[in-house]
Amino acid sequence: MINKKMASELNTQLNKEFYSSYLYLGMSTWCANTGYNGSASWFMLQHEEERMHAFKIYNYMLNQGAKIELLTIEQPDINYTSLLECFKDSLKHEQMMTHSFNELCDLAIKQKDHASYGYLQWFVQEQIEEEASVGEIISKLKLVGDGNGIFMIDSQLSQRKPDTQVGA
Repeated sequence: MINKKMASELNTQLNKEFYSSYLYLGMSTWCANTGYNGSASWFMLQHEEERMHAFKIYNYMLNQGAKIELLTIEQPDINYTSLLECFKDSLKHEQMMTHSFNELCDLAIKQKDHASYGYLQWFVQEQIEEEASVGEIISKLKLVGDGNGIFMIDSQLSQRKPDTQVGA
């Protein structure tokens, strides 16, 4: 069983994961409404992945006997002016999530909660992949500028496959 402080912070992280899911659903909607169907598909998979991350935390908390509190999910601001801006916002969000998981790891170390620290390492590794993936897309979008290359990149983004290892 984890202590109350760790449980509280994990509960906050659970809420952040649900917010992430909601944010990516909004980004998917913006892309679909703007005609970027490949990017809409990419963000929809991201939405589903973040939801699975939330349930991964949820199940860990249940298994640890922690009390779960479902908090209010803030409405995301999804008023973008370009696909590049949308992906830059995604990277900024992922960097914030990385910081949040690092803070959780620091807390686990401070409290000598080896179970939670080991558990959180999966998320730390996942964040490395998340930031790299979005960073690569941003680099491509910057290379093509506002030209027709955006449509090629958008088409490539529709090829993303669901990550079957997320809920493991």
